[in-house]
Amino acid sequence: MKKKLKRFCLTVIALVVSSPGLAETTLTIKGLKGSLEANVEAYVSAIPKEDYSVSLRFREQLEEEIRNALKALGRYQPTFSYRVDTEGDDTHLKVTVEPGPKTKIAKSDIRITGMAQSDPDFIALVRESRLGLDKTLNHGRYESFKSSLQSLALRKGYFDAELKKSELAVAPSRNEAFITIEFDSGTRYRFGETLFSGSQIEEDRLQSLIPYEEGEPYLASRLGEFNQRLSNVGWFSSIFVGGDMVNIEDDKIPVNVVVEPQVRNQFETGIGYSTDTGMRLKFNWRKPWFNSRGHSLSVKTEISEVQPKIEATYKIPLDDVLNDYYQIVGGIRYVDNHDTVSTETSIGVERHWQLESGWKRVASIRYLYENYKQGAEEQGILRMVLPGISYSKTRARGGAMPSWGDKQLISVEYSDPAIGSDTRLARFRGRSAWIRSAGEDHRGILRVDGGATIAEKIEDVPPSLRFFAGGDNSLRGYSYDSIGPRDSQSELRGGKYMLTSTLEYQYRVYGDWWAAAFYDYGSAWNDRPDWYRGTGVGVRWASPVGPIRLDFAWGLDKATDKFQIHFILGPEI
Repeated sequence: MKKKLKRFCLTVIALVVSSPGLAETTLTIKGLKGSLEANVEAYVSAIPKEDYSVSLRFREQLEEEIRNALKALGRYQPTFSYRVDTEGDDTHLKVTVEPGPKTKIAKSDIRITGMAQSDPDFIALVRESRLGLDKTLNHGRYESFKSSLQSLALRKGYFDAELKKSELAVAPSRNEAFITIEFDSGTRYRFGETLFSGSQIEEDRLQSLIPYEEGEPYLASRLGEFNQRLSNVGWFSSIFVGGDMVNIEDDKIPVNVVVEPQVRNQFETGIGYSTDTGMRLKFNWRKPWFNSRGHSLSVKTEISEVQPKIEATYKIPLDDVLNDYYQIVGGIRYVDNHDTVSTETSIGVERHWQLESGWKRVASIRYLYENYKQGAEEQGILRMVLPGISYSKTRARGGAMPSWGDKQLISVEYSDPAIGSDTRLARFRGRSAWIRSAGEDHRGILRVDGGATIAEKIEDVPPSLRFFAGGDNSLRGYSYDSIGPRDSQSELRGGKYMLTSTLEYQYRVYGDWWAAAFYDYGSAWNDRPDWYRGTGVGVRWASPVGPIRLDFAWGLDKATDKFQIHFILGPEI
């Protein structure tokens, strides 16, 4: 019995050791580069690794996959050589592939008929197809071109378009390919009447949002733009914009717009933190549509230790509801920061225009009442009537952290006793910020911010119109508004002039995380500037809610308390 058991155990061990399941066959393919190598790898990856072997059957399967991969890129005559290496029970199969000569396009007959025959976009599509004479055949490019014809036709309103003929013939022995494509675009349809339903806003308000004219050639991107404009005004909770293909008349497609009103009252609460103003709470109330003319109201309340405030804006859209409008603005702000204690009350009217050049123009007039104590020597009340005008322009590409962008602002305000002010002054402000990138991992930011107040003496200027420097978006390494002229008691008075600049370099560390190094330089002054420098390093995160910045900064021209941490949530320019 013991002998039988011993023979059984030895037999099981022998079977396990000699089992082909424990042996492994690996595969290496040589001789290919670039797109040929990548395409072959994609095709061969469809074969399960457990099927790898040195058998003739596997080699036939492997060659079929490789041939198909190379045919797709115009190589019809590959040759194969094999080498088998054995190490113990493991086997390594090495295949060297010579892809063979390129298959060139010997005939390329691509014809566009119908109204698209002279369409510049179709002409460009054919020109850039890389399916012309003497080009290397690429099956993927050929199929993609046919799909592009159909896609372009739909986007541009050639709804009757038809691919009449599509032939690709190959003569492998001659390494030649012959392409024939006939695409009939038919008629290009035009925009018809735009019909609205479900809107609580008067139709003439909505008409100004339409980005096309009736009778203009159809373009799908115009409908997308229309949808975006309807969304931007904030009047609707849901929006549908689409062509009515059923009721086409005289080659015109009616456009149906179906909307649902936004709720009449929206409330928002939030909590935030900035090293400039500390912890802050916000309570906002908004009426996105006040009446059928599209007027709206928003009230923003912010509670913080340094600058609690409440602001209200009533918006009155004009004929071009997105770009031309009036705003009635007002608010109360209390400031208790460093050596400034001030209560500001203001109310004003603004007229907004969007110019064809891309600049936004705002003409305004506001009344400012300011009760203040500044430094150790000044306190009083100033009443100002301030007409003003500003121009601004913002351009950006690349999402939350743009890879390219710039922002410009210039403004001027004036007050005079002749129009009801206590004092005469003119205040000028200019800002410029630039973002540029080198590749995907390097960004640079340059900011310059300056201002000047022309007045007989600094006492004629309310604290809110004086200039201070320092803080998150000014001179890092210094606390918020801590730089400026001082009185005889060394307390801040504020200045008539201000100029600050920032130079920052950012490097992408991983994904949406960036490292930054920066240098800030500037001052605020009355007669002669004392320049201040700040430098440091930081971390940037392109979060879903916007860029988040954390900076560790050193003020190079401070006697004490040289180190500051700055935390900011919001745009960089």
